[in-house]
Amino acid sequence: MHLTHLECPRCGTTQDADRLQNLCPCGSPLLARYDLAAVGRAVDPPRLAGRAPDLWRYQELLPVADPAHRTSLGEGFTPLFPAPRFGARIGVPRLLVKDEGLLPTGSFKARGAAVGVSRAAELGARSVAMPTNGNAGAAWATYAARAGLRATIAMPAAAPAITRQEVRAAGAELYLVDGLIGDAGRLLAERTAGTGTFDVSTLKEPYRLEGKKTMGYEVAEQLGWRVPDVIVYPTGGGVGLIGIHKALGELRTLGWIEARQPRLVAVQATGCAPVVRAFQAGARRAEPWPDPTGSVAFGITVPAPLGDELILAALSATGGTAVAVSDPDLLADRQEFARSEGLLLCPEGAACLTAARRLRETGWIDGDEQVVVINTGAGLKYPE
Repeated sequence: MHLTHLECPRCGTTQDADRLQNLCPCGSPLLARYDLAAVGRAVDPPRLAGRAPDLWRYQELLPVADPAHRTSLGEGFTPLFPAPRFGARIGVPRLLVKDEGLLPTGSFKARGAAVGVSRAAELGARSVAMPTNGNAGAAWATYAARAGLRATIAMPAAAPAITRQEVRAAGAELYLVDGLIGDAGRLLAERTAGTGTFDVSTLKEPYRLEGKKTMGYEVAEQLGWRVPDVIVYPTGGGVGLIGIHKALGELRTLGWIEARQPRLVAVQATGCAPVVRAFQAGARRAEPWPDPTGSVAFGITVPAPLGDELILAALSATGGTAVAVSDPDLLADRQEFARSEGLLLCPEGAACLTAARRLRETGWIDGDEQVVVINTGAGLKYPE
């Protein structure tokens, strides 16, 4: 393992990576840092090619020291599909979709849970707790069970029913709240206070992001160690988008990819779009979204994302943008994509199709550009 320390991107202080850590004292999430020179001496793309097709193939860039602590269900290396018919319809013939719905528990959340649970167990945690919009709770409950840890999960009662069933099936303690993810977090804080339970809420520990960043590694590797022109990502808490940006920065430092960066696009729902509003205002931080309305893309309904500063910084650094889409539009594109490409996306993934279509219509995306849409979950988890 080449993890050296944890760093605060806001105030620049460092923290010990060999202890369980939550936020920096200044309130910012912490980021894992590695000795990338040592990584470059230990591994290179040709040596990666012969490894197992899972996220642990990037072990030198992950925070788990002892392989015995890896908690795995075979997660990682999801396919990157061309979508030529739908792409041609929207004027993006080089459209690609990375299908995270094929991961254990049916969503990209398995990546963060695999690495986050593994590192928490390695550092001595015996129980974990988190609020969730559904899929993250299902993944963390599942991987906690795999690792022999206790899990306590709180989620809105309106979360997809299957995620509640997954949490219960994995033996986790489940609380349902009438409200949104912030309400779930407040309830959880009350129920777990003084219990010694490790808080693994979004970006309140540094290792979920390390699992999700492997999406960025995979996209680059699957494209022959090149990057696309645009990556479109559904953004609630924003860990995946932040992670992809971090991953591509690490690969550039290693010299494995070109210096050019893909433009990142954050996609939110029109009824809850704090990042979009902040981006359009040129702000560095997002104000909480007042009175959010529901969306079928439940996973991106996060009124006050803790990672707002990091999301907006990633968009700015890459020349990206942020787009809000409506339920009728994303549902229409979801149906059209299933008919033309044979793949049923989750609503959050479909929101990215709508964003790509709109950005092509405005000319922000050129017709000859290569665009990667991240489908973050299996459409079958949303039968309603």
